[in-house]
Amino acid sequence: MTERGGFEALDTCVHCGFCLQACPTFLATGDEADSPRGRIDLMRALEAGELASDDPALRLHLDRCLGCRGCEPVCPSGVGYGRGIEAARAVLATRRRPPALARAALWALTTPGTSRIVYALARLLRASGIPGRLAGWGRIRFAMGMLAATKPSDRRTVGRSDGKRPQPPSVSPTVRQSVALFRGCVMDGLFAHVHDATVRTLGVNGWAVREVPGQVCCGALHAHAGLRDEARLLARANVAAFGPGDEPIVVNSAGCGAMLKEYGHLVDATSFAARVRDVTELLARGGGPRPGAPVDVQVAYDPPCHLLHAQRIADEPLRVLAAIPVLRIVPLSDAAQCCGSAGLYTLLEPAMSRAVLAPKLASLRAAAPHVVATGNPGCLMQLGAGLAASGLSAGVRHPVELLDESYRAAGYYA
Repeated sequence: MTERGGFEALDTCVHCGFCLQACPTFLATGDEADSPRGRIDLMRALEAGELASDDPALRLHLDRCLGCRGCEPVCPSGVGYGRGIEAARAVLATRRRPPALARAALWALTTPGTSRIVYALARLLRASGIPGRLAGWGRIRFAMGMLAATKPSDRRTVGRSDGKRPQPPSVSPTVRQSVALFRGCVMDGLFAHVHDATVRTLGVNGWAVREVPGQVCCGALHAHAGLRDEARLLARANVAAFGPGDEPIVVNSAGCGAMLKEYGHLVDATSFAARVRDVTELLARGGGPRPGAPVDVQVAYDPPCHLLHAQRIADEPLRVLAAIPVLRIVPLSDAAQCCGSAGLYTLLEPAMSRAVLAPKLASLRAAAPHVVATGNPGCLMQLGAGLAASGLSAGVRHPVELLDESYRAAGYYA
């Protein structure tokens, strides 16, 4: 970390413009100030004191940034845009608190104790079936669609529903190594079935999964909101909980994985960050996951931005899906573009979020998959809500859920 707090990551920008067509907000508005190149000008002016932090135009265009980091892989100069936008938002947050809605969402979703109650109530509402019936456009109906999208698929017939740990695999492959599971907040609260599928599928492939007490939220939502001190406290708590050593830390949320791998920008955690692995990275090792039984389904894989752009993981999820016989992957023309979720963005900037989602939904309508697979909770919720609001029948699943279904059909579980 330097005294400039991350702004130095923008220094290599030469304004070439390669980033423009990779930026979903620029494609939606056509406004240079809504592009990475334009925002870098604004951020440089903010750092130099040429623009005040309360400048309305500055805040408008920086707030509109999704933080998808789609600009980074196409940048020939290696600009660290993600670090720069977080530095700028940290400056803005010191001058003016984040919006009340953002603070309320962070309190409800990430605060220990409070979040357990919130998630328990959300699961009760989800189980009632009401969110699925109310799903549609408009702020409340879209939120209902997002909650409905977190429900485990009806196709899933194994796994815990009573709070017990998932059954270990009945096969006994040679254990390669133990791995520690990062549970997170939203994933643990609304996607525990994905954690269960992670434990089972890794077990079939020789990984013994260990639970880690004392872990907390990864801090990504706080960092993206400019609350760097809060993110730093969470980072320190996680580093302490997982302890020293070289045991891999497995993550099944792209946003959490990207944050954990970049803890070195917040705290002294270089060795910790080097241990973090997306679940598909582990499954794809050594020739890919063990093949399962056929699952006759047509799948569109939509890579999460923080997996594809931030972590640069592209092939591993496809190798996981390739281990499922009969399953067919249909291509999406704009798969590399953001879906518009971006953590709290879908709540704070609903109009722009839906504008970014619209072309994705058009591509999915044309592709007509049975299932849309993606590896991030926000993306699963955003795409699920958009599909429901558009009247498309496709469901949303995490890739390990599909592999889990294949393994169940193959009789790998006790």
